[in-house]
Amino acid sequence: MAVRIRLTRKGRKKQPFYRIVVADSHAPRDGKFLDIIGTYDPLQDPVVITLDNEKLAKWMEQGALPSTTVSSLIKKHNNAAVETA
Repeated sequence: MAVRIRLTRKGRKKQPFYRIVVADSHAPRDGKFLDIIGTYDPLQDPVVITLDNEKLAKWMEQGALPSTTVSSLIKKHNNAAVETA
C-alpha cells in the first residue's frame, strides 16, 4: 500500500480549509484517510499552518511521501518556526 501525505478539503464554497492527512494513494481526495497530522488555513492573514511534528516524523519514517503542495507547506512551517525562535 502506497501511503501519501496530502491535503483534504473542508469548508464551504469559496471558503476553503484543509486538513493535512495521511492516506492511501488510491483513496479519493476527500475520502478515507489513516491519520490527521495538521491543518492549513489559506484565508487567514498570515496563512495558518499547524503540524504535529511527531506524527509527521513517524509517518515519514514508515515511508509516507508528501505531495508537492504538502512538502512546500512543511518547508514554510519549518521556516516560520525558525524565524520565531
